[in-house]
Amino acid sequence: MSMKRRDFSLAAATLGLVPLVGNVHAQGAAPKAGKDFIALGRPVPSDVPPGKIEVVEFFSYNCPHCAEFEPMLDTWLTKLPPDVVFRRIPVPFVGNDTEAKARLYYTLEAMGKVDEFEPKIFLAIHKERQNLTGDAAILAWSEKQPGLDAKKFAELFKSFSVTGKAKRAAQLTTDYQVAGVPAMAVAGRWYVDGETAGSMPNALRVVDYLITQARKA
Repeated sequence: MSMKRRDFSLAAATLGLVPLVGNVHAQGAAPKAGKDFIALGRPVPSDVPPGKIEVVEFFSYNCPHCAEFEPMLDTWLTKLPPDVVFRRIPVPFVGNDTEAKARLYYTLEAMGKVDEFEPKIFLAIHKERQNLTGDAAILAWSEKQPGLDAKKFAELFKSFSVTGKAKRAAQLTTDYQVAGVPAMAVAGRWYVDGETAGSMPNALRVVDYLITQARKA
């Protein structure tokens, strides 16, 4: 149901997509820790203002399951409550250019272009089979994108701030004990993915539940 930490080869990311299906939770049954989600033994500090709840998606551009999950996640985000702060964290596994892919994400974030170009990146890698492996290929891709300032992209792509965010993302992946992607975390306290929840649609339902629990804390 997800790309595992041991799947370091990009060859794994070129396999056909696996449908995100699984057992549906019993109607009205509350998700349970240790079964549907994991309660972290050591909470991870959330970088959000007081009164806000952080929800994190762990992903990789190299992951076909993340590409399949993206439209579902986008629909879910349209209904995000005002007290929830959502952010993405690119993981340092799945493929052999994870640091470059993390800098790709944080460069687009710095330019305010994630929503516009993230679907195009997934399409380029997983449908069009374009080579976006490594710095040179990513920079060449950026030069061909209408609406993307390639010069500014190149400057940010190798900047100290973007590199620092990529390193921080790798540390957070370890702090959250991420086992595979796509995966999600809530309030720095709970972790859920397609295996714990049975499927990614169920994982989103578990996240909704955990958001209500975070409000009670």
